[in-house]
Amino acid sequence: MNDLFTPYKLKGLEMKNRIVMPPMCQYSVNAKDGIATDFHYLHYVSRAIGGAGFIIIEMTDVEPDGRISDFDLGLWSDDQIPALKRIVEACHKYGAKVGIQIAHAGRKAEDAEVPVAPSAIAFDENYKQPRALSTEEVREMVEKFRKAVQRAVKAGVDAIEIHGAHGYLIHQFHSPLTNKRDDEYGEDLTKFGCEVLRAAKEEMPEDMPLIMRISAKEYVEAGYDIEESIEFAKKYQEEGVDIFDISSGGEGPIGAGGRPGTHAGYQVPLAREIKKALNVPVIAVGRLDEPTLANAVIGNEEADLIAVGRGMLRNPYWALEASKKLNKETEIPKQYVDGFRR
Repeated sequence: MNDLFTPYKLKGLEMKNRIVMPPMCQYSVNAKDGIATDFHYLHYVSRAIGGAGFIIIEMTDVEPDGRISDFDLGLWSDDQIPALKRIVEACHKYGAKVGIQIAHAGRKAEDAEVPVAPSAIAFDENYKQPRALSTEEVREMVEKFRKAVQRAVKAGVDAIEIHGAHGYLIHQFHSPLTNKRDDEYGEDLTKFGCEVLRAAKEEMPEDMPLIMRISAKEYVEAGYDIEESIEFAKKYQEEGVDIFDISSGGEGPIGAGGRPGTHAGYQVPLAREIKKALNVPVIAVGRLDEPTLANAVIGNEEADLIAVGRGMLRNPYWALEASKKLNKETEIPKQYVDGFRR
């Protein structure tokens, strides 16, 4: 039976355990140019030293106005490659594999003068009014994703994650709540996401896994549910997605910060349903900070990997602590061995 510390292999990606540090924006003021800083280096490398098997670098955007805030990372310029490469190489040195989440915030780009979206629908009264992308601009956006993936590969990452969740641009296209277009990208709500995935695959080495994060459920009136997300995930799987990172929410006022999202493992049933329906590996996330629960999700075959967000923000050495709590063997840096003796 597999557990949290069973190695995992997907194509050319080999992880020493099934513990994932999920992408979490750091909103670092000194990253205004989109370039990772010393803080980002310390932030990620400390989790590699702390035993995480797989680290996914935070939402990294394809253009300046695609960021949630002006303090997020970007990959719209070659100037942004070296700082990321430095992080990846150091994480590798300490035994962690590294992915990166490529994204565009769409109508949720808070610092863009005029955000863009599939349709000119604001997120709520506190957000700016977006303008709808023209058909040609949508095609250009696909190429921006392509170039960002190309740069990520040059930075040496082990996997690419495309962000199709949390109410950001790809999610906005595949949600009927936010896509009211009358062109080809409105006739097929998954067309934009599929084209982005296709472009990404063309830039990735053949043995590099392609991950996609999706919101499997929208917590708003008339929003889609698991049945609909299974259907659009099938289309994305056909375009080459190797593993789905299952989250939820992002459209409307209710999401992980409100209701639901108040109990441990609240998104695990969604991950289990996607895994079963598509026969595809999945990453489960959402209040899985308790090692016993995280381990049970793997042991019960509800998910293949476990993403621990808040737990790793609190404790860079979450994975090492979990190994002791679960009585599992893992490599502890020799400098820290005395701290883990019983």
